[in-house]
Amino acid sequence: MRVCLMIEGQEGVTWEEWLALAEACERSPIEAMFRSDHYLSVVGRHERGSLDAWATINALSAVTSELRLGTLVSPATFRHPSVLAKSAVTADHISGGGRIEVGMGAGWLGAEHAAYGFPFPDTGVRLRMLEEQVEIVHREWRESDLTFDGEYYRLRGLDALPKPVSLPNLIIGGRARRRSVALAVRWADEYNLVMMGLDEARERSGTLVEACESAGRDRLTISLMTGSLIGADEADLADRARRLAELRREDAGDVAAYIAGLPDSWIVGTLEAVREQLAALEEAGVERVMFQHLLHRDLDGVALIGELAAS
Repeated sequence: MRVCLMIEGQEGVTWEEWLALAEACERSPIEAMFRSDHYLSVVGRHERGSLDAWATINALSAVTSELRLGTLVSPATFRHPSVLAKSAVTADHISGGGRIEVGMGAGWLGAEHAAYGFPFPDTGVRLRMLEEQVEIVHREWRESDLTFDGEYYRLRGLDALPKPVSLPNLIIGGRARRRSVALAVRWADEYNLVMMGLDEARERSGTLVEACESAGRDRLTISLMTGSLIGADEADLADRARRLAELRREDAGDVAAYIAGLPDSWIVGTLEAVREQLAALEEAGVERVMFQHLLHRDLDGVALIGELAAS
């Protein structure tokens, strides 16, 4: 199983902490570090700051050598497709090529849009915007005379130079419903399943394989992004559970009950137990997992995820 780290960057992650996380990943077999693309805390902690996702990725690409870097996901609502495509290409050149991942989504956090002054149209409009954006980003990296006439975006004779050194990996995420599957099959390289357990991941993986076969295209990479809480042993797991509860302002007085009450979709347990969960996910069709690591200052926790990557 290919293993990646996922950091919620809008929850107060500083530049110094980004550097430490990247260095910890590079010391391990972790394949990639992803970050969310938000400007405001998604849990209502508005005292927490957020550095810009693509500015951070560009900076980290200059100080890392092997680690892949990307977003899960950049929203259609405040990332114009031409700016997003250019940001990714810039990071690709800075990194030396072959290390950039671009996750794209429709955007969802209404409070963030209101606070920063970004338009937040209804879901149908956001999905149509995303469909146009994914096509534009895909084509800008490849075409030398791109004209596009859409409902929301219009381009005229564009040759977006420079082209990538190596094409970034383009990711669409969701629950593998009809519309996002069709979009991914046409334009993307990977489909990222979001916050789902083993049985649903198996079912959705089958849906994606069938959609690729019906379209006559090579199979998409199938990945899973989900919450995680991992310990070297039971005592270590309990310690991390207490720290997680403190971070989330939850009650972990009965730590065993707290752990048992974490979402069923999360990957939770000791290293031994998590290895078994990963083996089951791999059998179900998942090729790589993005571990959402909420305790972002816990570099020992990153090392544990790295041990899973080495398994």
